[in-house]
Amino acid sequence: MSGEKITVQVSINSTLEKVWNAMTLPEHITNWYFASPDWHAPKATNDLRVGGKFMTRMEAKNQSFGFDFEGEYTFLELHKRYDYILEDKREIAVIFEEKDGFVTVTEIFDPENQNPIEMQQQGWQMILDNFKKYVETL
Repeated sequence: MSGEKITVQVSINSTLEKVWNAMTLPEHITNWYFASPDWHAPKATNDLRVGGKFMTRMEAKNQSFGFDFEGEYTFLELHKRYDYILEDKREIAVIFEEKDGFVTVTEIFDPENQNPIEMQQQGWQMILDNFKKYVETL
């Protein structure tokens, strides 16, 4: 890894509890964890504790491609932050900040080596934007 981190962020008009629950509960994750309308997340599991594991299945709706996004939690501060590590050892931090009726969610992550940094940042931002849209309808 180059040591460079990628950051994506979104500000959501909602409560911290709603944002946290939508981000961490499998019944919500399956409704937003994809970057575009031609993809979906048919399955998610989440054991939200240090040492706990999570998995979200991401698939193209036409069934041409799919993969499991999975990792293990390394840090947890309820309603504030959690960190996890992916199977390929990349580290991710997810930070929640509430201010003036909005919740800002920031994700900071190690890039992978297969795709350009800009493409990775755009993909993660699209998922986070989808998350915002979903939460603001709850």
